Amino acid sequence: MILTLIGYRGTGKTSLAEPLAERLGWVPVDADVEIEGAAECSIREIFEEGGEETFRKLEREVLVDLLKQDRLVLAAGGGAILNRDTRRDLVAAGPVVWLKASAETIDRRLHSDETTTERRPNLTASGGLAEIEQLLAVREPLYRETASLIVPTDEPLPGDSEPPTLERLADYILERLADQLNVAETQPC
Repeated sequence: MILTLIGYRGTGKTSLAEPLAERLGWVPVDADVEIEGAAECSIREIFEEGGEETFRKLEREVLVDLLKQDRLVLAAGGGAILNRDTRRDLVAAGPVVWLKASAETIDRRLHSDETTTERRPNLTASGGLAEIEQLLAVREPLYRETASLIVPTDEPLPGDSEPPTLERLADYILERLADQLNVAETQPC
């Protein structure tokens, strides 16, 4: 079984994979890191040399291999859900959690992350907030279709008064998915 985190970049997939994996005793995997390892270059370089089509083909190949494994917490790339077969395979592998945030929050987070600019290209000519809003309009229905659970990362969770920490998000997700993951409820560390 695999627990997959989906959502736009900057929603917390990579950051959350580790505390979830630690609580489950599983392995955290970032699909983008695996893609860069397979290509031996950055995502930006893959786009520059072969375009988005080449990147999406490599992304699909890497995900097919990862989804054959077991006991992973997989941080999928933000656009992985664009491929219908990938959506089907993610759902078949186990629970899928859509980490959701507003376009403004995503934009702010991306601007504060130096590695984003270095490793990842803009996907539209506009870039920035306009790009995020444009891509979310296309992707949100696909995230919703694929998700077993939708979790906001920039607003309080039910019963909370503050936006969640990574630890609170991990606990919340595991509480909601305990039956699907066949794990006993975890206690905060």
